[in-house]
Amino acid sequence: MNITKNQFDILTLILNSKTPLTQREISKSLSKSIGLVNKTIAELISAQYIKNDIITNKGLQTLEPYMAKRAVFIAAGFGSRLVPVTLNTPKPLVRIKGVRIIDTLIDAVLETGINDITVVRGYLGEQFDQLLYKYPCIKFIDNPVYNEANNISSAFYACDLFKNAYVFDSDLVLYNKSLISKYQYSSNYLGAPVEKTDDWCFESKSGIITKMAIGGINCHHMFGISYWTEEDGIKMSDHIKKVYSMPGGKERFWDQVPLEYFISEYKVEIRECAFDDIVEIDTYNELKRLDSAYI
Repeated sequence: MNITKNQFDILTLILNSKTPLTQREISKSLSKSIGLVNKTIAELISAQYIKNDIITNKGLQTLEPYMAKRAVFIAAGFGSRLVPVTLNTPKPLVRIKGVRIIDTLIDAVLETGINDITVVRGYLGEQFDQLLYKYPCIKFIDNPVYNEANNISSAFYACDLFKNAYVFDSDLVLYNKSLISKYQYSSNYLGAPVEKTDDWCFESKSGIITKMAIGGINCHHMFGISYWTEEDGIKMSDHIKKVYSMPGGKERFWDQVPLEYFISEYKVEIRECAFDDIVEIDTYNELKRLDSAYI
């Protein structure tokens, strides 16, 4: 049985809370009015999804379709802007204060209970085997054309795994692990609100992405962590294959598939984050700012 977004938000908040929450606390945490919270809780009690401020087995079963089941890491690229560090080390395996970049993401995934983890590797691919010592559950997909195509090639080889899945760019240092949660209501992409940017960003209307662009005003800075529902993941598999086979398709970014080529067939929400939550390392100078050992 489908539930509303308000019902979902309150159910997952109750589920993740270590102590019972008052309606006022729920209202403040979710930025919803007391009246709306009161109405929604009454609906959840009536449906027997919660009882005595605790989520019931029926409530848990209702959340099952919204559970994240797997994580896919796009990690095949060279990382040319991090030279000389990446001459001998793939970018996701570069260490920041002793911790590999990709570890900050994998640790967050595992803490939600997701153990189905796939890394799409390419450049110096054998070095990713070192992850197995810490994460024996990881599976690998080798991208044989990583050096002659854009990251859509990695998505092409892994697109059948995009159902109920997080998809990560693997060059992100994640500080706020709560951004990776066990349940997601809809397909979404992380974005931080900005007044102006020259970087990749999202334009939106009512929280739904309407355009992905380079540079924008009053938009959201794009961070490469997205989630895709089962329905959208199934569509995406077909759409990625179509774009990849187009003339010039191999030169595209995989994100362009749902957010440009077939944007009318998706409703991808912006899931807001802050710049303190996550850092994208694009250049060697940014790496030095994060870890003085590289100076």
